[in-house]
Amino acid sequence: MLSVPPEHVARVKAVETVREIPALIGFGDRGWFEAVYRWTTEPAPLADAGEWVPATDDGVPEWLRVFGGEVLVAVDPETREHLAGVGIKRHDRYGRELSVVTAPEARGRGLARRLVAQAARRVLDEGAVPTYMHAVSNTASAAVAKAAGFPDLGWTAFGVAEH
Repeated sequence: MLSVPPEHVARVKAVETVREIPALIGFGDRGWFEAVYRWTTEPAPLADAGEWVPATDDGVPEWLRVFGGEVLVAVDPETREHLAGVGIKRHDRYGRELSVVTAPEARGRGLARRLVAQAARRVLDEGAVPTYMHAVSNTASAAVAKAAGFPDLGWTAFGVAEH
């Protein structure tokens, strides 16, 4: 499914490849992206790895603050340094997209997969569906998603990038 403004429908139907669409609808300076779109109702039964804190708390990295509400963070118990975190994009009442980042020095410990599964359980408890998107070429993120219980069902998301 592709959603475009009504005035562009006829021209978009005529394109040979979706990559032509940004220029066609007046966004020629923007790029096109493709992502693997995943969702789950059965996150992996992995142990929790983080703590829910207000996005405004001291020590929460800037990239997580933009999500607002509460964010899920894993910190080093001794230094209190941020190791990994998950923010939730609240698209609507039912769709919640998870976004995860792990500090380079903390990679390979399984934090991301555990945090994603933990966040997915919370989203489900709130009556919504957790979703997860990653670039087609991002094999590390694909591995996190799969391990956290987000199978690749063959769905692809397309969009116009802002930059």
